[in-house]
Amino acid sequence: LLDTRAAVSHWKAEGLDLSPILVMPELSEGTARRQVVSQDHGLEKALDNQLIEMCRDAIERGEPVRVRMEIRNVNRTVGTMLGSEISRRYGSAGLPEETIDITLVGSAGQSFGAFLPRGVTLRLEGDANDYLGKGLSGGRLAIRPDGAAPFRPEEQIIAGNVIAYGATGGEIFIRGQVGERCCVRNSGATVVVEGAGDHLCEYMTGGRVIVLGATGRNVAAGMSGGITFVLDLDPAAVNGELVDVEPPNDADCDFLVEIIAAHAEQTGSDLARSLLADWANTLSRFSKIMPRDYRRVLNAIALAEELGEDPDRFVMEVASG
Repeated sequence: LLDTRAAVSHWKAEGLDLSPILVMPELSEGTARRQVVSQDHGLEKALDNQLIEMCRDAIERGEPVRVRMEIRNVNRTVGTMLGSEISRRYGSAGLPEETIDITLVGSAGQSFGAFLPRGVTLRLEGDANDYLGKGLSGGRLAIRPDGAAPFRPEEQIIAGNVIAYGATGGEIFIRGQVGERCCVRNSGATVVVEGAGDHLCEYMTGGRVIVLGATGRNVAAGMSGGITFVLDLDPAAVNGELVDVEPPNDADCDFLVEIIAAHAEQTGSDLARSLLADWANTLSRFSKIMPRDYRRVLNAIALAEELGEDPDRFVMEVASG
């Protein structure tokens, strides 16, 4: 019942020779042509095994736990197995805020804090690789350089590319710059960084992002939701296909003060403190990046609430034009 000839004879496949990858090799006796050995992921060596045991009182009885230990860049996805234990017991609600507070000192491997649920705070004193906060689901990450570092944090990159990829909730505070594609596909997390590389907020659909420093090119490419605030924004860096650039309003001002103050508290950022100390001037330096369709949705929700109507119906009407 399958018509394979149409595909094989298609002009795009003309001249394509798959025989090198389809050839059946000669195998010695006893050699299998299929998987016969299970893959060993080495999970028994994961740092999370120690964290889970240290946090057992919090996981089983909700009692507050505080932990401090070293981390190396071979320790990847730190916090993910711990978060899985919590999510199995408590679902998407997680634990009460600040139940688990873990400070790690050193260099974190890829995907530090991935999928971290509510109730867990991971603090890192050092630096981190790519995908920090990937899929963050309500937890909090606070990153600062080592206390003995001789440089100004806002002038150095201390976390890699693709920060908060696909995050759905929670907070990330990073005292220092980050690499490219920060907050790509972020859909709900609040993120503060002190500078970012190219493609900031690419394909972002929700959440709030504050950048207390310079950005690379192509900001907000494909950004359909959420709001981004950038200090001293270069308008030429913005991809304006889906977004507008405008000054923050009064509600934005309240939000910026609150979150930048939280950033200073969580990371000890001198930059954040200096900006708050001269707030009138600081606010005038912020630009707001707002997706046009997202603005229409927010306006529809506000109108529905004002009229006492169903917001979902208004949003659907906006979406359908």
